[in-house]
Amino acid sequence: MGLTKPQQSSTAYYKPYTESEKADLSNRYTPAQIAAIEAGEASIDPNDLATQATIRTDPMALQYIDDFATIRPVIDKPVRAPETNYDPNLRFKEEDELAEDLANWVENLPDDADPVEWMKFEDNLRLTVGKEEAERAPRSSLAPAIPKLADPSIRYEATQSADGEDAEPHIQRLMKQTGFTRDQIRRFRTKVLVEKRVTTVTRLGKIPSMYNLAVAGNGKGLLGIGEGKADEPETARQQATMAAIRNMVPIPRYEGRTIYGDVKGKVGAVELELMTRPPGFGVRCQQYIFEMCRCAGISDLAARSSRARNPMNTIKATMQALLSQRIPEEIARARGKKLVDIRKVYYGGNV
Repeated sequence: MGLTKPQQSSTAYYKPYTESEKADLSNRYTPAQIAAIEAGEASIDPNDLATQATIRTDPMALQYIDDFATIRPVIDKPVRAPETNYDPNLRFKEEDELAEDLANWVENLPDDADPVEWMKFEDNLRLTVGKEEAERAPRSSLAPAIPKLADPSIRYEATQSADGEDAEPHIQRLMKQTGFTRDQIRRFRTKVLVEKRVTTVTRLGKIPSMYNLAVAGNGKGLLGIGEGKADEPETARQQATMAAIRNMVPIPRYEGRTIYGDVKGKVGAVELELMTRPPGFGVRCQQYIFEMCRCAGISDLAARSSRARNPMNTIKATMQALLSQRIPEEIARARGKKLVDIRKVYYGGNV
């Protein structure tokens, strides 16, 4: 779940309901529902929440604490307008009708009018003839558009560093593609694991080039692999590193140090198994898996490779195994049980 370090004071972080908060809850829920909420929260120890279920802080985290009062167009089912809003006789206004609306607005305009009146006129101007609901809230089978950020600088950070030095073109392009700042990109852990010379045979002869495979991560649950191929070694290395940063995805980590259970991965002739280990065990595996765990922030892990040990396929099989973990939330959803019931089994009875 990409857990972070525990809170300093669990009792201060998870405070009990105040009288005003209970009064607000009574306006929205029945007494039986409030009693069920209090019983469910009382069954979980705040200290356990602080150590086992802390909130994720990585860029891929969702809003876990949510009252579901706000509709999110990206992940929620869209709310569509009723079918009664449809008007088969709806048509656009002609130029004469629009000119008449403008003339009526000018005629009724007060003497001390300000630019705000014109803005109100633009907002309330009807462009069609028919039902007003058909224009304001039309019935459509399309999902609502994804909202845009109010401040473009939130997504596209400035391409200039703090010291005034302009970023390189490939860094600027990476910042726009991922949304990371230059300082964040600099702090990522990157490592070129495979570097070899390859040859493409054509009718004109053999064309040599360099192939690189790199990994990247932030040490807090993000990990990605990327490949690069170019004539020059430095260009191929740069392509692989940039591709690894673009391909970073969140890796589930139990307690922020190991994986959820034992997982297997297979790519080609490479078959490997990653096994969870207790605190202080360390990362005991071959060098490629070790570097990937270091980039992802996994500190306790054991690995066993039973067949081939091809470097490229080993890295890809490790990535496949890390992404195939089953976290307690998925198990609870598949079994139709509550998360607290799964935690009793998964954490050895410590809820």
